Amino acid sequence: MKTSTRATVAAFLAAGALVLSACSTGTDAGGSTGDTTENLVSVGTSGLQSDIVDISQFCGDKPIKVAFADGFGGNSWRKTTRAIFEAEAAKCPNITDVLYTDAQADTQKAIADINSLVAQGVNVIVSFTDGGEALLPTVKKATEAGVKFVSIVACPGGTPGTDYVDCVSENVDTYGYGLAKWTIDQMGGKGNLLMTGGQAGNPYSQAVYEGAKKAVAENPDVVFLNEQLGDTFVDTGWEPGKTKQVMAGLITQFGQIDGIVADYGGGSVGGIEAFVDAGKPLPVWSANDSNQFACLWYQYKDSQPSFQIATMSSRNWVAIPALHKGLAAYNGLANTEPSTYNLEIIEDSTDPDKQPVCESDLPNDAILSSGLTVDQLKKLFNE
Repeated sequence: MKTSTRATVAAFLAAGALVLSACSTGTDAGGSTGDTTENLVSVGTSGLQSDIVDISQFCGDKPIKVAFADGFGGNSWRKTTRAIFEAEAAKCPNITDVLYTDAQADTQKAIADINSLVAQGVNVIVSFTDGGEALLPTVKKATEAGVKFVSIVACPGGTPGTDYVDCVSENVDTYGYGLAKWTIDQMGGKGNLLMTGGQAGNPYSQAVYEGAKKAVAENPDVVFLNEQLGDTFVDTGWEPGKTKQVMAGLITQFGQIDGIVADYGGGSVGGIEAFVDAGKPLPVWSANDSNQFACLWYQYKDSQPSFQIATMSSRNWVAIPALHKGLAAYNGLANTEPSTYNLEIIEDSTDPDKQPVCESDLPNDAILSSGLTVDQLKKLFNE
């Protein structure tokens, strides 16, 4: 059943449009200004998605090789982010090569991939550095070799602006706090809360977890089940199949789960299936946006009144300012786009003005806030 109109989807995508005529301020309402590298690329600033500018300002005119070094390419989020990166790179006629590597969640392979890209003469590397600080020596070596390295989402530690150009991400602490606060509010400020993340030890999920803990600390009647699981996020591998398997075990272990915060909406669909299979009421659930996640709410909302959802942007588009910063650094051009992007809830099943968007003409894995058009999403997931 179609639960949204083309106009709704178009409006949703327009909200995420990335080609803007105005120059970035590089600051948020708090006035964050950050530091600046010798290449005139601002580091550590915060702002909004609307602060991202057109790539033509950073292309330059000399031949450039760029690469996206992924720490793990095995889900729809990663596939979408790669597509966004490659589409953005295609806008610079002087980019001669666009390379891609997938470390397959293996830190040693990630190290080998980065070293290989450096050896191939790549000038700019954008990377989801899932390996965190274990990758820092390799990243520093790449920088010393003249490569402009920009990390996205999961930062490798060290000093941005010195050890590498910058780390571009959403405000992870605010993200975790915001989703957890919404979930706890819908739980009535009490009950059992659980947070799911990606592979064990990844710095991104851990940062989201720390933000969620702050919301829990404000609500003494909430039991944070993760504290009984080693005081960390639940490892789902960011995969729907594994999420379903893990969630089934947690349902058996705890019996009652009233709310879930997830850092991957696409994986959450497996968790929803686990509750349905177990005959348990679906809990309040917050995550980042995914077409199927929204569609499942429409499927179960009448029979499962406790099932309410909220999402923030899946922010695949952070690969765009990351590429911009790498190009600007290589070309010696100024770039004042933010490093950290403040997100807000874009879908809320309890808010008539923010109803979840389910587009039945798009694949389940489509991410409507990604910035890709409907046609681009269809092509991507039909390949």
